[in-house]
Amino acid sequence: MTSVTHLIKLSVGTESVASLATWQKSRAALAADGNPRHVTRMFPKREAEILNGGSIYWVIKGQIQARQRILRLEEVIAKGARHCALILDPELYATATSLRRPFQGWRYLDPKDAPPDLPRTRLNEDALPADLSKALADIGVL
Repeated sequence: MTSVTHLIKLSVGTESVASLATWQKSRAALAADGNPRHVTRMFPKREAEILNGGSIYWVIKGQIQARQRILRLEEVIAKGARHCALILDPELYATATSLRRPFQGWRYLDPKDAPPDLPRTRLNEDALPADLSKALADIGVL
């Protein structure tokens, strides 16, 4: 039986979960089937685990704030190089915030380390300021 793994990625230039959702509706962000896609340089080696229920967790302003299910991976050739298009479910799920240091590209995220989803009613709420989120995490509230 194949296990599940997730990806984690910085959403560079994104101000909020709402702005990520807006950008993903733009023509530039859509795959041929109309689902949002994100093109990345490297193709994940753990494809089977990702496609077994994995999601991409978005880091916005230094905090994981949302996730989307990954529907499939597609090869994209750009400027003669092989890239990977992550085809995503259009539905974004707000997550409990979790601080993350900057990193390049994407990383695998073990399901046990993934923050839980928040109730759907909280999708459009602004994230806590990073210093407040860190202080709450330090005392075990987040």
